[in-house]
Amino acid sequence: MPMFKLLEHGKSWLTRLQPCQLCLTDHQAIHSVCQDCWQQLPWVHQTIQRQEMQFQVACDYAYPMDRLIQLFKYEQKLHLQNLLAGALLSLELPKVTAVVPMPISTERLAERGYNQSLVLAKHVAKKLNVPIWQPVSRLKQHSQKGLSRLERIEDIQSQFQINTFSRIRYRRVLIIDDVVTTGSSIRALSQKLEELGCQKIYAACLAGVQI
Repeated sequence: MPMFKLLEHGKSWLTRLQPCQLCLTDHQAIHSVCQDCWQQLPWVHQTIQRQEMQFQVACDYAYPMDRLIQLFKYEQKLHLQNLLAGALLSLELPKVTAVVPMPISTERLAERGYNQSLVLAKHVAKKLNVPIWQPVSRLKQHSQKGLSRLERIEDIQSQFQINTFSRIRYRRVLIIDDVVTTGSSIRALSQKLEELGCQKIYAACLAGVQI
């Protein structure tokens, strides 16, 4: 066996000796958790439609997935990325030429220290063997409290802008986001990607909120 394969085999064997990141009792079997914890996630593996777009969703936004996403997104629990990325990779992802993470504003980036969708998108892009593409940026995100549905949609659409320095173009792309509720953010991002010449735009999310 070649040395690098021997090292990979040893790394995999050592990982399986570590405790499950959720229950901490059984050993890791898949994406840093044990088989039971993996199976008990609120799986749906379905395609939903929002804002005249279709979204692939791995789980319901229910316990424990909702709490895992919150810990990863707001409390810097980056060790959960292997589990969450694994949930995304359990979907039947389409063949694309690039992966587009949902952008966040510079203010949100400063607060969190990272874009959670970009962290997950890197795992997906590696699996699909395609590049990460970030041609759209996001302006400051304001509270939408008190806005009507139309005002909310218009506000979200105004948050996205095309990066003038981006000259690269891809025709088939996959948007990665953590949670889909109304789908307005992904729709607004999709419209900007269409302006850049994208012909096929897919979206995959960790969890979907029932509305």
